[in-house]
Amino acid sequence: MDPELRTWVEISRAQIARNYRAVCELVGPAVEVVAVVKADAYGHGAIEVARVLEAEGARWLAVSTVEEGVTLRQAGIRARILVMADNLPFTRQALLDWRLTPVIHSLSDLKELDHWLDARNAELPYHLKADTGMGRLGVLERAEEIATAVLAARRLRLEGVMSHLASAADYGSPQTDQQIRRFNELLDSLGKAGIRPRFRHLASTIPIAYGRREAWYDMVRPGHALYGYVSPTRGPAPPRLLDVRPALSWKARVLSVKTVPAGWSIGYGGMFQAPRPMRIGIVAVGYADGLPHRLSNRGQVIAAGRAVPILGAVSMDLTTIDLSDCPEIRPGDAITLIGTEGQAGQDAQQLARLAGTISYDVLCGIRARVKRVYV
Repeated sequence: MDPELRTWVEISRAQIARNYRAVCELVGPAVEVVAVVKADAYGHGAIEVARVLEAEGARWLAVSTVEEGVTLRQAGIRARILVMADNLPFTRQALLDWRLTPVIHSLSDLKELDHWLDARNAELPYHLKADTGMGRLGVLERAEEIATAVLAARRLRLEGVMSHLASAADYGSPQTDQQIRRFNELLDSLGKAGIRPRFRHLASTIPIAYGRREAWYDMVRPGHALYGYVSPTRGPAPPRLLDVRPALSWKARVLSVKTVPAGWSIGYGGMFQAPRPMRIGIVAVGYADGLPHRLSNRGQVIAAGRAVPILGAVSMDLTTIDLSDCPEIRPGDAITLIGTEGQAGQDAQQLARLAGTISYDVLCGIRARVKRVYV
């Protein structure tokens, strides 16, 4: 590894490919897999991840914003790109110019985009999102009103109908079954009006991983799973069917090593005081890099194959760790924040639990100044 890097993540292309293949093999060839690469592929680097997925045969990718979709197109990505959360008027021309497929969340947006396209003698395929209980984006009108609006659109071609599950990981809650029932009722009503979209999709990682096949339909949208994570469930969940492994490890270099006397304060606010003489290391990573501040005095890292505690406050650019049991560590050596060394390991979910957050937050929070290295 380049000795000039202060902190970096290593991302395994091969592991992302294996994770994608695992999803495809589980759902089978009749179900289209939309690989979610929004938020810079959950911190893994959207362009490189999209290239890996496209090489594996991915026909669909999903992003949150038009800007994310344009970035992929400019990098040469040719797969279909579904834009899941952008319907602002200033993004319309880019949809056309860069062959992006919008998700439409309201009937007023549907009408306005259709008129805009008509004025330009242009057409677009789109997916319509229904709010079946998430309470965020999605149409809430009666099925008859939705059907009327869909049929009235002259320049928009309905290609898919989708929704999103709010409590997929909670097998003790009736909400997922309620949402599936509402989604099916909408599809049935649209079918009676002669509207039968090619794609129907509801499931992201959790319903895929735990085999909730009634939520798969003809398309699924894995995100977290592609990067090697499946969130824990609550309640009487069935056995997990999907085997994926983390693709990202995070490392940082030790800048300084010294011994402090008993009673010495460490970090802002003197949050930690040494109970004895201690050998400490100051590491070149902090909350400006994405290491959660809430790991202050409670998190851990891996040094020389051992889990060692974070001492005191995580500061903007630096974090102090206990090296009392790691006499071999010297300035310039690397420690691991996410990943495995010897028998010790820590993934983003474990780090997140210590920080009182979720693994999505940890992965997406790794800042741009942390160099991505693809291996």
